Amino acid sequence: MTAGAARRQARALGREFYDRGAAEVARALLGSVVIRETSEGRVSGRIVETEAYEGAEDAASHAFARTGRTTRNDPLFGAPGTAYIHLNYGIHWCLNAVAGPVGVPHGVLLRALEPLEGQDLMRQRRSGRPALTNGPGRLSQALAIGPDQQRHDLATAPLWIEAGESIPDGQVAITPRIGITKAADRLLRFCDADSSWVSGR
Repeated sequence: MTAGAARRQARALGREFYDRGAAEVARALLGSVVIRETSEGRVSGRIVETEAYEGAEDAASHAFARTGRTTRNDPLFGAPGTAYIHLNYGIHWCLNAVAGPVGVPHGVLLRALEPLEGQDLMRQRRSGRPALTNGPGRLSQALAIGPDQQRHDLATAPLWIEAGESIPDGQVAITPRIGITKAADRLLRFCDADSSWVSGR
């Protein structure tokens, strides 16, 4: 292992961070930093918006009890701290962090990032559009995230999440989730209320 890789591993959020309920993980991820490395360069951003999906008991979850375990949602049943990548509206790839113990399909959707590194590369990937990472589809496009990252360990390169500066409770907005019709009243969306990068204000 190179010195750089060792430093990354030391800063990355480990499996124990994610081994708890989705709502707790979604709140705790605010302020953490997502880093993505490709041959084109490195980009990163601070997490400012998340949504929790609580598995079998959550009608909005891809793993709701009525659905059961399928080929599509199987990554949600995997190890905490791995990636669940799903296709939204048949167009946009979205990045989720698997939460809870193995076999309990909790997940946290990363909805928005505040860019830190590589904004020029993000703009290139977004075809020059001004909105870079304020929305789950935009975020994944800007970070070049797709099905190749399915089940990826989010503590390892080339896509990982590091601890960042924590956001105080008084600065966190907790609201219903966006763009869903089932279980739409549940307060499972967490935002940095001071960030201009939050989606769907």
